[in-house]
Amino acid sequence: MATVKIRPAERDDAGAIRVIWNHYIRETTVTFTSDEKSDAEVADLIALRAEAFLVAETGSGLAGFASFGQFRAGPGYRGTAEHTVLLAPDARGQGLGRSLMEALETQARATGHRSLIGGLSAENDAALVFHRAIGFEEAGRIRHAGLKFGRCIDLIFMQKMLDTPPDSGSPLL
Repeated sequence: MATVKIRPAERDDAGAIRVIWNHYIRETTVTFTSDEKSDAEVADLIALRAEAFLVAETGSGLAGFASFGQFRAGPGYRGTAEHTVLLAPDARGQGLGRSLMEALETQARATGHRSLIGGLSAENDAALVFHRAIGFEEAGRIRHAGLKFGRCIDLIFMQKMLDTPPDSGSPLL
C-alpha cells in the first residue's frame, strides 16, 4: 500500500471529494441519488461534520473519504451513526478503505456512538464484502428502496456495534 495519511477533511478538500463522489453518482448504483454534489455542498458538509469527516491522502493526492452523521433525527438515535466511505476508482484494493474506516470508527467511539450503520446498494457486491470483512453484519433489507438507471434496487443496512457502553459519560447520552 502507498503511504497514506488519514486526516480530518478541510474546506479546501471539497473539490477533490466532489470529483470522487460525483463519479459514483453518475456512473454507479452505489448511491441512489442522481443529483451531483457541488463544491459548496461538500464544503458545507465538511463544516457540519467536522471531526466526523476524514480523507485519505496519498502522494498522488486525495484518494478517498469517509464520514458519518446521525442515523435518524431525534434524541433517541444519537448513539447510532450512518457512514459513507468512497474511494477514487484507481485507489480501490490498496487498503485505503480499511484505513479510513478504522479511523472513522475511532472517531465514532470517541464521540460516544454505539454503532455504525451502512446503507448499501444490494448491487454493490464489493461494498458488501468489504463491510463483512471489517466486522459489519446485515441488519436489514428494504426491497426496491432505490430507483436508478430505470430499475428498482434493494437497500441493505449493515451494522457494526462499537462496544461503547451506554453509561460511558458520552455527551450524546
